[in-house]
Amino acid sequence: MKTINIKDLEPGMFVVGVIKQAGHVRVKNQGWVRDENGIRNLIQSGVLEVEIDPDKTLHQNEEVDSVIEECAEPPQIDPWHKSVPVEAELGQAVKMYEQAKQLQEKAFTDIRDGRKIDVTEFKETASGFIDSVFRNQDALACIARIRDKDGYLLEHSLNVSILMSIFAKHLGFDRALIEELATGALLHDIGKIKIPDEILQKPEKLTENEFAIMREHAKYSHDIVKEAGLSSIASEIAGFHHERLNGTGYPFAKQGDELSQFVRMISIVDVYDALTAERVYKIGMTPIQAFKKLKAGCPDEFDEVLLNQFIHCIGMYPVGTLVKLKSHRVGIVAASNPDSPLQPVVKVFYNAKNMFHVEVRDIDLSDKRIDDELEAAVKPEEFGLDLIKFFRHSMLP
Repeated sequence: MKTINIKDLEPGMFVVGVIKQAGHVRVKNQGWVRDENGIRNLIQSGVLEVEIDPDKTLHQNEEVDSVIEECAEPPQIDPWHKSVPVEAELGQAVKMYEQAKQLQEKAFTDIRDGRKIDVTEFKETASGFIDSVFRNQDALACIARIRDKDGYLLEHSLNVSILMSIFAKHLGFDRALIEELATGALLHDIGKIKIPDEILQKPEKLTENEFAIMREHAKYSHDIVKEAGLSSIASEIAGFHHERLNGTGYPFAKQGDELSQFVRMISIVDVYDALTAERVYKIGMTPIQAFKKLKAGCPDEFDEVLLNQFIHCIGMYPVGTLVKLKSHRVGIVAASNPDSPLQPVVKVFYNAKNMFHVEVRDIDLSDKRIDDELEAAVKPEEFGLDLIKFFRHSMLP
């Protein structure tokens, strides 16, 4: 595979996907470009770089079919479509998530022992995530929020992959492209296996020298993913997720137009998940707090247009968030409501005023018969609650 500037694209070249763009285009299928008019339309639509397969280039007099569909706006789809109820998807999503954690552990072991990772297994895992997201994204979104503070190293990459899939679906990306993004996200931190444990697991703030060593993990991730034979998109995501628009990121100090739309997406998702994560040595931020911090980094570090899209697709109170209602009841956001984001379905189980557990029940805040509303996102530590235990016993079918 080879990434080229759109100005170098010629009729007969086999286009794999759009790598960098200023506007919105979608590739209906991978295939050949027919003529100069098609290339001109792509340029006018804002395409800056494409990935091609040089081995499939057709020469003059060979039949070529145009497969690039130009459009000024994203395709008209319903990014919130759910084909199954969240309750029906949760069990399968949990099983998939646990299998993905085992795959991550195996990959770390393989790299440590000098073996290449099994690309096929990671592609299958990414494909499974995407299938679940398209059936009902609330299931995996919920699992990504309710996490084990001791399992950050493994769970972070899984959560970033899930969030990237949801984000890409929201933007109307082609499924094949979403799979590349999800696979790259699954492996974006694989290079950390080459960082000494005393630095990787250190609970205190790293020294300047230690941080310099830690920053190398992105470069290692890029090389591992590239050597595994994955696409340039997956390699970019793995290697450039800590780069920033103003050039202050690492390890390559890339900036501006050097960062594709996909890299800009992963940088937002990666920081969001890190900020909201519970760690042994820190309490995670609420989603709203994390969004405010990301907003403070716009437009210097993060793409503000993409950040706004991400906030819209995740929501101010994402599924899996612990919230308190005006009635003093506490519960977990169990299902999103895109038509009214501040009125999701909340599974209540605790009374914050009287400090005792109540009967578990779903409250649809959009129901006009319900006289209650969201007050704020809260932390389980405020009430001594064990969300993982509640999730396993009360939310799984």
